[in-house]
Amino acid sequence: MEVQKTTLNAIRILSAEAIETAKSGHPGLPLGCAPIAYALFQNALTFNPKDPKWDNRDRFVLSAGHGSMLYYSLLHLYGYGLTMDDLMHFRQFGSKTPGHPEFGHTVGVETTTGPLGQGIANAVGMALAEANLAARYNKPDYNVVDHYTYAICGDGCLEEGISYEACSFAGAHGLGKLILLYDDNDITIEGDTDVTFKENVGARFAAQNWQVLHVDLVSSPDDIDALNKAIAEAKAKTDKPSVIICHTRIGFGSPLEGSEKSHGAPLGADNLQKTKENLGWTYAPFECPQEVYDHCAEAAKKGASAEVAWKKMFIDYENEYPELAAQYKAAMSGEKLDASDLDDLYDFDKPMATRQTSAKVLNKLAAKIPALIGGSADLAPSNLSEMKDTDDIKYGTFSPNDFSGRNIHFGIREHAMAAMANGMQLHGGMQAYCATFFVFSDYCKPAMRLSALMKLPVTYIMTHDSIGVGEDGPTHQPVEQLIMLRSIPGLKVFRPADGKETAAAWTSAVCGNEPTVLVLTRQALPQYENSGKAALKGGYVLEDCDGTPDVLLIATGSEVEICVKAKAALKEQGVNARVVSMPCIEEFEKQDSDYKASVLPKEVKARVCVEAGSPYSWYKYAGDCGEIVAMRSFGASAPAGKLFPHFGFTVENVVEKALTSMKNAK
Repeated sequence: MEVQKTTLNAIRILSAEAIETAKSGHPGLPLGCAPIAYALFQNALTFNPKDPKWDNRDRFVLSAGHGSMLYYSLLHLYGYGLTMDDLMHFRQFGSKTPGHPEFGHTVGVETTTGPLGQGIANAVGMALAEANLAARYNKPDYNVVDHYTYAICGDGCLEEGISYEACSFAGAHGLGKLILLYDDNDITIEGDTDVTFKENVGARFAAQNWQVLHVDLVSSPDDIDALNKAIAEAKAKTDKPSVIICHTRIGFGSPLEGSEKSHGAPLGADNLQKTKENLGWTYAPFECPQEVYDHCAEAAKKGASAEVAWKKMFIDYENEYPELAAQYKAAMSGEKLDASDLDDLYDFDKPMATRQTSAKVLNKLAAKIPALIGGSADLAPSNLSEMKDTDDIKYGTFSPNDFSGRNIHFGIREHAMAAMANGMQLHGGMQAYCATFFVFSDYCKPAMRLSALMKLPVTYIMTHDSIGVGEDGPTHQPVEQLIMLRSIPGLKVFRPADGKETAAAWTSAVCGNEPTVLVLTRQALPQYENSGKAALKGGYVLEDCDGTPDVLLIATGSEVEICVKAKAALKEQGVNARVVSMPCIEEFEKQDSDYKASVLPKEVKARVCVEAGSPYSWYKYAGDCGEIVAMRSFGASAPAGKLFPHFGFTVENVVEKALTSMKNAK
C-alpha cells in the first residue's frame, strides 16, 4: 500500500529531522528499525492511546533506548499526544522528548531505558507479571489478563550480560507471551560487530528454550508481510518466548547506511536531504500528510474497540467473581496499606538476626497484600525471603507448571532479578521484592538506580550486611555498599537495629512510593524496649539521659548495641550520653528542622558515629568535633566475634572516642 510506505518513511524522516534539529541523537536505529516498529504498532500491538494505562494493553519496551526518536515518532503518529513541536524540541531541557525514553515523563513510555539490556529484563518482568496475574485471576470465559509483551533490542543489548540472565530465566520458565525483536544490523559504535560479537545468536536463544524466527529486511527492506507473519507465528507459540531476528541495515536510506557513523550522531544537513531524496520524501521539514495520521488512527481504533469489549467482559466477571475482581482492581490500582493497619508487625520477644525478623514481617505482610510477590537470587534459605505456605494460604512457587506461585526462584542472576522486579512493578498488579546478599548489591545497582529514577516501590532485601558475615571473608563483607546506595537520589536505605525497626522498614517500603533497601544482619541482635514506629522517621532517640547530653552516640544496625552498652559505661564515669538509632538517613533528612534538632541538638558538639561500613555517610552528623568508628579497609576472613574487636567496634573504643570528642568540643 502506498500509505504504508509513506508511513514508514514518515517514521524515518521525522526521527532524522528531530535528531538533526537537536544536533544530537541516534538516527541509525530509527532509519533501519522503522519497518519493525511499524509492523508492531500498526498490526500487532493492542493499545489505546486515549487510555494509555488500560490494564490489558500489550506492553512495548524499546530496550535500545538510544533510538528514542523512533519511539517518539510512533507516539506522535499513533495519537499519544506528542505534538510536532515536542518532536522539534527533542533532547531539549524540559521537553517531553528526552534523550532516552523516561517512564512517567512521556505518555506511552512503559519503562525508562538507555542502559543497554535492562529493557529486555524489564520486559521479562512484565511477561512474568502477565503470566502470574492471568493464572491467579482468569476464569473460564473471562480472560481478564491476556496480553503480550514486546521488546526491540539491538546488538548492544545482547552483548550485555543482563540480557543473557533475563533471557535464560524467560526460557526456563516458558514465558510464551514475550516476543523480542532483535534489530540485527551488525554495527555498534566502534564498527562492525565482527570484531566483538561473533556468536550464533539464534543458537544461543534456541539453547535457552526460545522459538527463533528470522526476517530478512536487507534484501527486502520494507517487507511488512514477512514481519506480520513472524509476529503471528511468535504469538501462536505460547509455551516458550520467541525472538524474531530481523536482519536490517543501520541508517537505511541515508548515505551512511551500513556505517557506524549513522549510529550516534546526526546525519548532517546534506545527508539528511539526500536521505529524503532516496526515500522519495518531498514534504517540508516536520510536515506529515494527513493520510498517515488517518492510517495510524486505524490501529488505535482497533485497540479502543478491544478495550470496550474487555470492559464489558469485566463487568460480567465482577458480577460472577466479586471478591476476586475487587482484589484484582486493588492490585492494579496500586492500592497501599496504611501504616496504622500494620501494628501487629511490631511483636518480637527474643534476640534475633534482622534477616529473621524480616522473615516474620514478610510472612505477615504476605497474608495482607495479595499483590506481594518476589524471591531471591538463589539465596532464599539465607536471605529468609520466602513466603511460607499456611493452612489458609498457599503461596506456591512460580514455575512453568504453575504461573500462580508468588515465590520466584530468580536463579543466580542478580542484575536481571532487580531489573525484572522493576518490570513487574511497572506492569501493575504487583508489589515486587527481591533478595540477595548485601555485597551483591553491586550487581543489582544499575537496576536499583532505575527503580529510584522511575520512583518504583520495589523492596530490596539485602542480608549479611557487614563484617558480621565472618569467615566468608572480604569478598563477601560489604564495606562501601551503604554509601553507594545512599548516594542514589530517591532510594531509601534502612539498616534496622532490631525487630521493631525492621517492621518499620517494611512498613515504609510497602506503604510508600519509593524503592526501599532493607540491609539486614546475619547475627542475632537484641530487641529494644524503646524502638518501634519512631524508626519511620529515619532517626530517633533510642535511649536518653537526664538533661542535655554530654555526647551523642549515633549508630545503625548491629552497632546500636555497642552504643547502648557504651552509654552505660560512660554513665559510670559521670558522662551523660544519648543513643540515637539512625536506621534510615533518607527518611531522617525528610523531617523538619525542629524534629532533627530534637534528636541531634546543635549545641551538643561531642558525637560518635558508629557503623561497620564506610565512614563517608557520617561526616555531616559527626561535625567538627565528632569521631567516627567505621571501616577504612576491607574486612578479613575470621569469626565475626574476632573481626568486630579487630576493627574497633567495641564498647571500650566507643567510650574512648566519646571522651575524645568531648575534649574536642570544649
